[in-house]
Amino acid sequence: QVQLVESGGGLVQAGGSLRLSCAASGRTSMGWFRQAPGKEREFVAAISRGGGTTYYADSVKGRFTISRDNAKNTMYLQMNSLKPEDTAVYYCAADSALRLLTTRPENYDYWGQGTQVTVSS
Repeated sequence: QVQLVESGGGLVQAGGSLRLSCAASGRTSMGWFRQAPGKEREFVAAISRGGGTTYYADSVKGRFTISRDNAKNTMYLQMNSLKPEDTAVYYCAADSALRLLTTRPENYDYWGQGTQVTVSS
């Protein structure tokens, strides 16, 4: 059983930055997803168990950085140059299978409660 607790969401102006954190009780490959009102949950970024491999959605590549500190059992999402279209509830997720990483939400077994990110124009 993996427990995930997110923090760090909030309101920011376009062009600003936020850092999300996800405290995890286990060491698995992990990812970030987001869901805007009326839209499906979409993949944002993923990171391998050791942190050496990462993957990003095209919409955030070059602006967001996923990382993890396994000594602290915490994953991060640094979000820079935020745009109004980044507004969504952001979820962290953990994949307990032995995959390097995955972009598919159905492959993730555990999910955090979500944290709201709102970017004003």
